[in-house]
Amino acid sequence: MDILVINPNSTAAMTRSIGAAARRVAAPGTTITAVNPEGGPAAIQGPENGAAALPGLFALFDREVLQGGGYDGVIIACFDDTGLRALKRRSPVPVLGIGEAAFHAALLVSERFSVVTTLAVSVPVIEQNLTLYGLAGRCASVRASGVPVLDLEQAPQAASEEIAAEIERAVAEDGCDAVVLGCAGMADLAEDMTERFGLPVIDGVAAAIVFCEALGHAGIGNSRALKPAAVVP
Repeated sequence: MDILVINPNSTAAMTRSIGAAARRVAAPGTTITAVNPEGGPAAIQGPENGAAALPGLFALFDREVLQGGGYDGVIIACFDDTGLRALKRRSPVPVLGIGEAAFHAALLVSERFSVVTTLAVSVPVIEQNLTLYGLAGRCASVRASGVPVLDLEQAPQAASEEIAAEIERAVAEDGCDAVVLGCAGMADLAEDMTERFGLPVIDGVAAAIVFCEALGHAGIGNSRALKPAAVVP
């Protein structure tokens, strides 16, 4: 399979980290291409950044997928699932968001899960998505760690400890039996946090790659790309 991973923000270092995380879980024979727009916000934190990222995201998608082609699936590597619904409607191949993928992975391994994200401005967007997806009843809470997105690249050790502290509070206070990491930049933390807390800590990048591969192996495509059967007179 050939999977395109789009980071909607313009930070190339984060795109490289996301691409590396995707390749670690991809099956043999799966090719991962990770890209980001050249312009737009350096990080997506809240609805204003998300809106500002859309022009660059849509232009990149059109160039790589609609004009270029050759991909079996596309992953939007922003936990807010920026532009996801619009891209699903126009794509000839499945488009998955790492937020929706992480939520569905959590459903498979837990009764109730909590989300630990970056800043408080991101919480309403994630809560809105959970409601839109019909999953709000299974989410115990959406928590802000107070870690800005770019700190995950620039001060990773301190950021990791702040995220761990918020996971610890979620486990103690929420009654959750899984935790979802609410940012693509947290992808490298999932394995260590799972071992540290003794429960599934889920990274949406890994979940999206595995789900995208599974759709391909099952022969499941994008319903909007299916053409109606020809009418025989």
